[in-house]
Amino acid sequence: MMSGDISEPIAGLPAPVPPRLPLMLLAIVFVVLVCVSLIGMQAWLTVHARTVQIAESEAASANLAEAVAQHAYDTIKEADTVLVGLVERLEHDGRSEPELGRIHELLVHRVAELPQLHGIFVYDADGSWLVNAQPVLLRNQNNSDRAYFIYHREHAYRGMHIGPPVRSKSTGDWIVTVSRRIDRPDGSFAGVVLATIDMDYFQRYFQRFNIGEEGAIFLALDSGIVLVRRPFSEKSLGRDISRLPLFRDYLPKAPVGTVTFTSAQDGVTRINSYRRLEQYPLVVSAALSKAEVLAPWRADAYLFGGGAVVLVVAIALLGLRLVRQIQLRTLAEAELVRARNSLETLNQTLERLAMQDGLTGLANRRQFDTSLKNEFSRAMRSASSLALIMIDVDCFKQYNDLYGHAAGDECLKAISKVVADKKHRPGDVAARYGGEELVVLLPGTDVAGAIAVAENIRAAIEALELQHNGNVSGHVTVSAGVEAFAPVRFETEPVDLVKAADQALYRAKSQGRNRVCSGGDDGGRQAAPVFACSRS
Repeated sequence: MMSGDISEPIAGLPAPVPPRLPLMLLAIVFVVLVCVSLIGMQAWLTVHARTVQIAESEAASANLAEAVAQHAYDTIKEADTVLVGLVERLEHDGRSEPELGRIHELLVHRVAELPQLHGIFVYDADGSWLVNAQPVLLRNQNNSDRAYFIYHREHAYRGMHIGPPVRSKSTGDWIVTVSRRIDRPDGSFAGVVLATIDMDYFQRYFQRFNIGEEGAIFLALDSGIVLVRRPFSEKSLGRDISRLPLFRDYLPKAPVGTVTFTSAQDGVTRINSYRRLEQYPLVVSAALSKAEVLAPWRADAYLFGGGAVVLVVAIALLGLRLVRQIQLRTLAEAELVRARNSLETLNQTLERLAMQDGLTGLANRRQFDTSLKNEFSRAMRSASSLALIMIDVDCFKQYNDLYGHAAGDECLKAISKVVADKKHRPGDVAARYGGEELVVLLPGTDVAGAIAVAENIRAAIEALELQHNGNVSGHVTVSAGVEAFAPVRFETEPVDLVKAADQALYRAKSQGRNRVCSGGDDGGRQAAPVFACSRS
């Protein structure tokens, strides 16, 4: 008979083996699940990163297409605006020799003013050259064989016509043509006015963008004729691509879009954003090579994929190192986030500095030109007055000669601080126009208000009492020119405001400096301006 717990081992028999197999199996399953989960997570992150990279590249190409489209619109619009005025003048004022002489001076001025213009030409009904923007008019030239001339001669259409790229007869450069028809009073064909846009102007703009080695940007007519393309190739100029996928399959469905397809021109697969301009018969396309876009992602995928494999092996051998590896990964991801945030902050800082003058801290010429154009358009729409103050430091060259350029820089800083502090309102723009010239743009301000602001600035600068032995007063002073008017469509331009203020500044200089002068408006803006001056 046995007594006690039945679980006790029987004398003479070996002790039972603990059930270890289930625990080992659980451990193996746990390690396998961890490894599979890690590999699955890495695969998902890789796929997700690829999706994000593609989405960001599509957004970048769409923004690039928008920028190129806006640039093309602005370029064509400025050229066409000149042509519209030229057609009206020729049809109403005639073609007398004195009139053609005045037109010649105007064309020379316009070409010098607009960097995109290669030239402006006026052709008679037989194609002979009447007048152009060249300093000396070439005689015995005829353009009746040009496609744009033939088009206007055979079509009564009065709108703008954009022709295929051609080589200029006068210079041999590649150009894009923008033309309009001239009519006689009875409506018959009287000739053509032509503005030629330098192909290099578009090329220089396209070169500003980082699109990689295999990226492409092109501007084409909506009929499929290529006007300009990056990378540049003369073979592509004037090429008909209307049967390629973009024009054949996508543009008929939507005027704006982003698609990915393989180019029939070079066999490169690109993320292609396109846009048809509403105002002009033009199509722009900005394309990024898909292989180049995914190259960083692919490198990261190889890097992190290899790391995942190593990590899985390490987990299989040393499970205890799993926590440490996750910590390292978390730190790496946090560092990437910090690096991205730092890069975004740096980009914002660079963008701000690009619109700021490095010496004075005021807006630079680029920001001023943009603000002037925007405020001019806003004042035109609201029929409100727009004022401009142009300020110049008196005898500044003598100041530099006497005290050195370093002291001159400090003088400009002090004056610029006064100008910035004396602005009329927060919406006003104070900028360094160039050298020792400063400007203040005053939206919604008339001449009297602008004169008051200018006089406050002049008096405050004089009150600084900065020593200047090269000036009559013995200290630093400034002269200011003021102009203000309500812009009128087709009658005034932003440059008119700058010219008028500059004339007033010249008058202030010629009348003894250290004063404010304003240019009066005689109503027609054709006669010589009337000046009023004030001095404390």
